[in-house]
Amino acid sequence: MTEKIYPHRFETSVDVNTSPAALFAEMDDHERLAAHMMKSSAMMAGNAMRVELDETKGRSIGSKIRMSGDVLGFALELEEVVTERVPPTRKVWETVGEPRLLVVGNYRMGFEIGKRDGTSRLTVFIEYDDPPAPWGLAGRLLGPIYARWCTESMAQGAKRWFD
Repeated sequence: MTEKIYPHRFETSVDVNTSPAALFAEMDDHERLAAHMMKSSAMMAGNAMRVELDETKGRSIGSKIRMSGDVLGFALELEEVVTERVPPTRKVWETVGEPRLLVVGNYRMGFEIGKRDGTSRLTVFIEYDDPPAPWGLAGRLLGPIYARWCTESMAQGAKRWFD
């Protein structure tokens, strides 16, 4: 099976003052990862998403994560599935089906952790499609801003956990 190639990619890297194993344990908590989506913010137009996890809470290959909410009166909904999980170095999840989003379409997201001078180097990435019509223009304008916000929120959140 070939891996889907997405036309857009953004990543954020930070050094985190902990071991790769400890960092992976925190990053493996999907509620913690999605915290930036679950609180009201300007990026979410003052709204927040709800996160539902399956019985493994996103901690195994095949785990399902559902998110729903609304932004500016538009109902948003998506389902993700964990496709890779290699403690303590890498985890990847990807949308399945047709997500209802405004500024990105289907996406693959994840993180990689490497050792670096007594700390860990964390890279959080998102690869994504433009949203379907009629949101294509919004995606071209706002998709990169959203991608940066999302990856930076996750990476900086991890850094704060260990500071």
